[in-house]
Amino acid sequence: MRKSNTIASLSMSIAAAGALIAMASGCSAGSASGGPSAAEGASPSSSQPTASAAPASTPPSATAPSTPSVPAPATSTASAAGQQLAALSVEQRVGQLFMVAAKATGAEPATMEALKKYHIGNVYLSGRSKAGTTATATVVSSLTGTVSPATTGGVPLFVATDQEGGLVQVLSGPGFSTIPAALVQASSGAAKLRSDAAVWGKELRSVGVNVNLAPVLDTVTSAQFAPSNGPIGHFQREYGFAPDTVSELGNAFAAGMKDAGVAPVVKHFPGLGRVVPNTDVTSHVRDTATTRTDPALEPFKAAITSGAQWVMVSNAYYDKIDPANIAPFSPAIMDTMLRGDAGFTGIILSDDVCSAAQLEAWSDADRAVNFFTAGGTMLVCADATSIPAMHQAVVKKALADPAFRAKVDAAALTVLRVKNGQ
Repeated sequence: MRKSNTIASLSMSIAAAGALIAMASGCSAGSASGGPSAAEGASPSSSQPTASAAPASTPPSATAPSTPSVPAPATSTASAAGQQLAALSVEQRVGQLFMVAAKATGAEPATMEALKKYHIGNVYLSGRSKAGTTATATVVSSLTGTVSPATTGGVPLFVATDQEGGLVQVLSGPGFSTIPAALVQASSGAAKLRSDAAVWGKELRSVGVNVNLAPVLDTVTSAQFAPSNGPIGHFQREYGFAPDTVSELGNAFAAGMKDAGVAPVVKHFPGLGRVVPNTDVTSHVRDTATTRTDPALEPFKAAITSGAQWVMVSNAYYDKIDPANIAPFSPAIMDTMLRGDAGFTGIILSDDVCSAAQLEAWSDADRAVNFFTAGGTMLVCADATSIPAMHQAVVKKALADPAFRAKVDAAALTVLRVKNGQ
């Protein structure tokens, strides 16, 4: 993305909180490129987990969800996540599938409406804040304070940000370290990088952020090409120029985040290291070289083998994989490659699909429906004003199309499972 909750019923028990804490070690958008624009001080809110298609005519109500809850599939009801799913209305299930932007300096009304009225279950701090940890913790508390039986069914929020380093560091000021760019981080070596990332992760965790939309595992083809690589190399977001180097160092960063109890998000599958334009500001961005068995996929596969629970897909086209569909609309990339080839069972996260120029040809409603139809789990939206149309479109299709409803329920169950540390 740009370079730039969980309960046993309708309230969270101490036992559930313990499960969420365990999640941190098992899981994981920035304003410089490739995702949402991208908080240390007070303790996390007790209501948040620790790391670990036309619009409907009537918006869902925060006080009385319009659709009765439907039991989860019998095969999943034995798990805590399955029980939670069974307690949620369709509107609340759909809400778990979105991550909406909140300005790091303070959420705007559209974001608060998304959280309260449209049951959105995840949020990320975007833009830039130099206010430091105390102020950031207050912002996070205002967001996690929206959790209630009427909004998310009592399920805590994932709270994310984009704290890569260099030009892609959303949170700074007193209490936050100044993080160097990935290419500079790489010079420290894997052991030191993991230790440093744990420090940076503890800063995030202390303000209530439990997901970091990093590290970048894209392999830029060469140092010579890097300045021309708009989304990654131009900003020194890469950990090197060979897949094994990127894998060792990028995954050291991810391990440090896990050590701190913050879930890393590895990105941008299947890679942006070969493109020239940036999908945030340019449309029709195509990778003409990457294949289904490309060596550049190895850093992502290593992350998944190591237990990564979050993978972000890019917004580019991949001509040698699925030339007809951008990655967030591609079953070949999300289902065949990630679920099948790589055996990934966690959250497939989109890059920003609300403000990126690459998505300008599709309506808000179609962007959301296409993503979930193709196998996506959670959609990142940098523009909170797009949430009503997206949420309503997904709810409407889920109520009308049993096959799509099954995809929504499966995606919501995945989110709840990761929130439970399962």
